[in-house]
Amino acid sequence: MLILSILLPAFVIASCAVWYVYKEQRAAEVAGMSEAVHALALLADRELLAKEAMLRALATSPAMQQGDFRAFHGHARSLAPPADSTIVITDLAGRQLLNTRQPYGSTPPVGKSNLVARRAAAGPDATVVSDLFFSPVGKRHDVALQIPAPVAGQPRYYLSMGMAVERLAPLLAQQGVPPTWLMSLLDSRGTVIARSRDGARYIGRQVSPSLRAKMAAGPSGVHYGVTLDGTPTVAFYSRAPMSGWTVVLSVPSAEMRRPAIAAATGLGALILVALGVALAAARIFARRTAQPIEQLRRAAESLGRDEPVTAFTSGTMEADAVSAALADASKRIRDNTALLECRVAEAVAAAERAQRALLQGQKLEALGRLTAGIAHDFNNILQTLSGALQLIPLTTDRARVQALAATCQKAIARATKLTGQMRSFGTVQDARLALAQPDAVVQNMLPMLHSACPGSVRLELDIAEGLWPVMVDPLQMELALLNIVINARDAMPDGGSLYLGMHNETVERAPQGLSPGEYVRIELRDSGTGMSAETLARALEPFFTTKPVDKGTGLGLPQAYAFARQSGGTLVLASEPGAGTLVTIWLPRALGAEGSGEGAFAAPAAITGAATGPVLFVDDDPLVLATMVEALTVAGFEVTSATSGDEALAKLAAGCPVRHVVSDIVMPGLVDGVGLARIVAERYPDVRVVLATGHTERRVDLPGVRLLAKPYDIAQLFKALEEV
Repeated sequence: MLILSILLPAFVIASCAVWYVYKEQRAAEVAGMSEAVHALALLADRELLAKEAMLRALATSPAMQQGDFRAFHGHARSLAPPADSTIVITDLAGRQLLNTRQPYGSTPPVGKSNLVARRAAAGPDATVVSDLFFSPVGKRHDVALQIPAPVAGQPRYYLSMGMAVERLAPLLAQQGVPPTWLMSLLDSRGTVIARSRDGARYIGRQVSPSLRAKMAAGPSGVHYGVTLDGTPTVAFYSRAPMSGWTVVLSVPSAEMRRPAIAAATGLGALILVALGVALAAARIFARRTAQPIEQLRRAAESLGRDEPVTAFTSGTMEADAVSAALADASKRIRDNTALLECRVAEAVAAAERAQRALLQGQKLEALGRLTAGIAHDFNNILQTLSGALQLIPLTTDRARVQALAATCQKAIARATKLTGQMRSFGTVQDARLALAQPDAVVQNMLPMLHSACPGSVRLELDIAEGLWPVMVDPLQMELALLNIVINARDAMPDGGSLYLGMHNETVERAPQGLSPGEYVRIELRDSGTGMSAETLARALEPFFTTKPVDKGTGLGLPQAYAFARQSGGTLVLASEPGAGTLVTIWLPRALGAEGSGEGAFAAPAAITGAATGPVLFVDDDPLVLATMVEALTVAGFEVTSATSGDEALAKLAAGCPVRHVVSDIVMPGLVDGVGLARIVAERYPDVRVVLATGHTERRVDLPGVRLLAKPYDIAQLFKALEEV
């Protein structure tokens, strides 16, 4: 098998090499034959060029120029004897005026050649060559060459020379081709003009239609077919550029295949001899090799059983080397196993580091998109506030000042909405979480949902009775539902239906890693255009949008997803192009009493100024501190300020009279707002605490402490002070 595996591919490669060499030789032969045929075609044209030179000399003779046809007749017959050639003068219309094969003055015969048609195609000044025709005067097959014969510089006559085709046969015979080869000269119609063998028999006959089709397709090439006498040949042909005649060299197909057959026969014999010798040698060698190989097999089995292996000497160098290697392998295997375990541990650690780096890069990329979008929107808001505040000192008109103040309020409302959207991406929102009924939230915002949908969009409600309460930020829930409805509306420019369903559901396998339990399932399904797989994969990325710049911010679906996750649930998207989009929100059931959610939708309290008492206001932001101290003072409170929790505790310890403490949660120093509230509750139980925060990562679980979410209205602060 070893010998065969080596020799058989070698024989195949050798056969391919012989075939390649044959193909290359064949290609070289074809190229050489084509060049030879082309040279023969040029040789035929050269023969015609000699005749053309004679005609041009006759055309410039004095007799021709003076119109003395009698003198010209005698002169032409002396140069071109009628037995070999014929000189003919025709007028521009093609009528014969003189024929040297007839006595001068006799009536010229009607021409049988196609010179008139050739002249019409080539033009009045060209040299044209006729196809084969039968001469009525010479009673034989002729071809003719015609040139224009101007007189006094003006076209007057055409001068032609007719030639007997028997004169062309020696031209082919002189080329010295092998006797089995056949050389033919064909006119433009594929008719035989001359032939190197049996010319008289085949002159005037046309070659096969397949060869004529090949000749019509190109000036040169190769044709595989049969000659007129029935011999299979490979025909090489080339068309002469001047005459349009074609020289065909036909080589018998058997002669073309003979080198390949001889090479294949010789190679086959060589392969058989080499194979027989190799198999005999392999049989002898196999008997000598079998015994040490069997010993190696037993040693390998011992190695597989983790048994010690002893090297042996067999006299075969390769087998002895393998035996020594097997003996050494048992020791190396144990060492390599320990090394492999160490490297696997290192590779796992490296993979974990790479995974952490990848996650960090993804986080940084998402953070970059988020901060860039926030910066863009806040820059627009700040530009509005900056312009309006710069115009207020320059304006004395109170109405104009109020209009500018209203513009500032709109910008602040826009900023509040943006921070509300961004707030939903946080983790802890205790200041805004409330026990709410999902159906009550939808009922309160139902007019807003109807107004968001045009008349062409039909809103279908399917809200079950007895929905479980959920712990959510009601405003964020409203915003999430509104964002999803607006996206569905934009996906149905020509109208459609939007389904909103809310149901209780107990699941054992909650989606996307949620714990099994009781959930309120909210479904919003539209009949819009849907999303492609690429868009669906990025639909929850902040600031990713397929809408125009002025139509969407890319925070709608991300806000809804962040709201669901912040509420302890999740959001699942399903969509296909042309099949609409399904948004499913899962909210966990809240523990405790049924909630009504009434407090979430109460209007802000009016600024009454009824509450009084000393207030300690704590905030590290000087602008917030100055503004709120002024507001509390105007409302009638006695206000003491502090810029940190440490400073507030110092003032309380110094005996500063305080009834209320209003503090930010996130502040520098050792004590933040939550720590300050705990200390105040322990040391000063009569002092009531109100905490305010824009966002914090800490949970606030302090009884009696009122939470406010920044930005808050002044009226909300006064109401909180009254409540505590």
